[in-house]
Amino acid sequence: MDGRRLVAWNLRWHRVERGLSQEKLAVDAQVDRTYVSSLERGMENPTVSVLERLAEALSIQISDLFRIPSRGERPPKPLSGGRRAKDRKVAKPN
Repeated sequence: MDGRRLVAWNLRWHRVERGLSQEKLAVDAQVDRTYVSSLERGMENPTVSVLERLAEALSIQISDLFRIPSRGERPPKPLSGGRRAKDRKVAKPN
């Protein structure tokens, strides 16, 4: 697994493990949400400064972004999508 894919795997794993949306992580790390998405897909090559901010926002060490997954380890399932609160009910037309 190359470096970008390794960072992508670990970034997503830690974000989902903490229940953070890409948007919340992006705000906390002071980067654009679309950049977090690109990082998680292995499409971008982040700087050390960006990795430091992401690690700090996730409350992890920067080295945790380079952990090699165990053989057969599956990526985390995505968080439930959407911006609506789960308990918000949609009004039914009369």
